[in-house]
Parts: sequence; C-alpha cells; structure tokens
Amino acid sequence: MFSLSRKTGIIVTGVLLFVGGQLHYVQKQCAGVHSSYDHDDFLSIPKPRADVPTMSDAFVKVQKEPETTILRHSAGYTVFDQLYMFNGTIFIVSDRNDLPAIRMMTSSGFPITNLASDNIKREPTDEHMQIITPSQARERFGHEALRVKGVTFMINDPPQFVAHYFHFSAEIFFGMWRAYTSLDLDISANGKTSLPPLSRLVYKNVPQDKWCDRPRLNEFVFRSVFPEASMEFEHDWQFKASSGKTYVYDRVVFQDRVASFREDRYPAEQGYSNPAFSLPGSKYWWMPIRSNMLRYLGINPEYSMTESKPVITYISRQAWGRRALKKEDHEALVAGLRKLEAEKGYEVHIVEAEKMSKQEQISLASRTTIMMGVHGNGLTAQIWMAPTPKATVMEFFFPQGFIPDYSKTAMSLGLNYHGFWGSKTIEPPNLPQRAMPDPKAFQGSQIPLDANVVISLVEKILSSD
Repeated sequence: MFSLSRKTGIIVTGVLLFVGGQLHYVQKQCAGVHSSYDHDDFLSIPKPRADVPTMSDAFVKVQKEPETTILRHSAGYTVFDQLYMFNGTIFIVSDRNDLPAIRMMTSSGFPITNLASDNIKREPTDEHMQIITPSQARERFGHEALRVKGVTFMINDPPQFVAHYFHFSAEIFFGMWRAYTSLDLDISANGKTSLPPLSRLVYKNVPQDKWCDRPRLNEFVFRSVFPEASMEFEHDWQFKASSGKTYVYDRVVFQDRVASFREDRYPAEQGYSNPAFSLPGSKYWWMPIRSNMLRYLGINPEYSMTESKPVITYISRQAWGRRALKKEDHEALVAGLRKLEAEKGYEVHIVEAEKMSKQEQISLASRTTIMMGVHGNGLTAQIWMAPTPKATVMEFFFPQGFIPDYSKTAMSLGLNYHGFWGSKTIEPPNLPQRAMPDPKAFQGSQIPLDANVVISLVEKILSSD
C-alpha cells in the first residue's frame, strides 16, 4: 500500500498485484483529490510498522534465549519452541531430565528397507540430534544465533516416500498438521483457528527435484493453502550446516517416519501418522486446510458443507490397466449409478482423475457426498470432502487384500468408510490387517465387484435421515 504526499499534498493509495505472471499497480484515488504525481511523491518516509521485523532482529543473544520447550510429542511428531541447529546437528537446549528419548523423535534419515541389517543405520547419533544444557549451549554456540522466525515444518524423511500425492498430502503433511493443531483445541467448523500460518517447509534430506509428484499436486496443495510460505531443501540445509553459524527456530513441527514406527501402540502397517492422532485435538482440525484451499479456488467452504443435492463420484482406474475392476463389473457399476441419477436425481460423476485439472479434481471432491474407487491415489481427493454425516468413502479391493491407507485417512477426517471384497463389505471397527496374499491379482485388472451391493449401500446412506 502506498501513501504519497510530499510535493503536492496529493494522497494516492494502491496495491501491487501479481496476476497471470504480470505485475499490476491498482490505484485507489481518495475522494476530492486528483491523482497526478511525479518522482518526488515517492520521497516521503513512512513510519515504521511495529509488527514488521527489522534487520536488527536477525540475530539473537544466546544467553538471553529461553530453553527449548517441547509443547507436544508423540512418536515421530514433536512440536518445539526454540530449537537450535549448528553444523547440521539439531540441539534441544534444556536442563530437564524427563524429555522423550531422541530415537522417538528422530532417526538418521537413512532410507527405509526390509533388511534387518539396515535397522542400526536408521538409529540417530549425536550427529543428528543432541540434548544439551543452557551452559553447554553458550559454550558451543558462542553469544549469538541467527533467528528463524515463525512456524517451520521440518521433515526428516528420505526422498523415497515424499514424491507421491497420498504420502505427502494425506500422510506426511497430514500428520504434521494434526500435531500442530493439537495446540488449538477450539478450531471451529469453518476452520477458524488461533494458530499462526506456516512460514516454511524444510526437507532436510530431499533434493529440490525429488519432492514433487508427477502431476505436481503436492506443490499445488502446499502453495495454494500457504501462499506466503517458503520451501527449503537438502542444499539449503547443507548451506546452513556448513556456515559455522547457529540457527534458532522459533517453532518447529518435527516429523520422522522411522521414529513413528518405534511406538508399539501404533504398528507401522496401520499407517505411520497414527501417533499424531494420540495428541489432543479439535474435531475440526483439518478444516483450516480445507477452507484455505477452497478459498484459493474461489469456492465458499461453508456452501460446500451445506449443499443439499447428493453428489456421487466414482474415480475409475479402468484406463490404467492395473488395479482395475473386471470390465463387466465396472460397466454394471456405471449403469447402476446412472440409474440412481435418473430415478433419484442424484448428481453422478464417472471420472478419470488423470484427465482432470488439479482445480477440477479438488472442486469436485469438495462437493462429493460419496466417493468410490479401486484402491489408488485418486482416493486421496477425499481430504477435500466436507465431513457431513453422510460423507462416505467406498474402496474396492481384490478379495482378501487390504491396505489401510485410505480407510485411516477417512476415519481421521470424520468420514464414513466401507471397503469391498466382491460382494462382501468390510467396515470399521472390524477392518482387516494389511494384507496382499496375491500381489499379482491385487494389482491386476480383474478385481471383482458386486455392483448391486454397492448401489444398495449408496441408496441406504443417501436415504437415511
């Protein structure tokens, strides 16, 4: 915003907008004055804003900084205030002797494999994280540290799982946001929260070209929901590590997949974000993310919560040639859904997600009452559904096979969930354990489904009071 008045006494205000790759100055002329001005108009010195940091705020005195505080912790998810980094090592500065074990907070970042011999390689050492006293901190760091302001989400995973829509948006970021929102138990149904927005996302171990999925949905989600946030990658972390400087982060939500598996109550095969959900939280913990995304798309989030006409979305994988229904069962399902559309007036969409734009995928999901499809990445779109009483995810598997990724996501969001093995339904709380007895059939294109069972359940859900 500009205020120009020095030479002529004229006041002109406006804003700079970045639209479609072009920078535009939008002028707002004050009533009763003209708007001509020249170079001298820009010479007036505005008063500094008290809420804007100055260059002097970049450094802090170590001896005056408070100790590290752990605000929340569950295996693999820890929320810190005043977390230090020096020479690539994370330091928790505290005199307390009741802190969580380091291995329950972090790992070495070594890739996850099924080799028992690799387990020791994932154990953290003093190179990765240490707990030191304030006096030790002053001796080690000197008298000043570079302050990293705001809220940082710090991801310690290796690259192998991050370049995937589900693994980022509905697993890594999903769990971190749940941990962060445990600091506000009063998030409202429309997404109002007292929590500051995310300032940056840090991938300690991931190169910049390795984090994004092929359709770039991860990037779209992050930059749409947090337009003001930045991203840092492995080379940024290495630069700080080699600088010889100490950095102190105001607030960090720290995530580590391997550490989350070390909690016996939450077996790895049931989803690694589980420990985050052991923390206190609001029923509406995800709504700030959903609301920001819909506003970015120009959709009223509250309207999508109250839309009266049921919307059924079947995400088809038939064109993929893998993890697809039998041709005749797919056709029977489509016919049954079209019959519901004609007779009941429901809005029915048969879609192939890969043929839709990002905006179209999210917009449709936000209006969907029942989402269905064969187990696959397309069901990640459920994170944009409104958690209404009838909101339901239906997932089709080859009989006896089961992966809990999307059932866990649905239940975490307050959505209803039904799995299908042919004509048999599988539902909480009696969901099976992760299993894939016949991997070729599970991944194949001959998955059986009784369309009549699906259609009957759809009718039952949508006709209930």
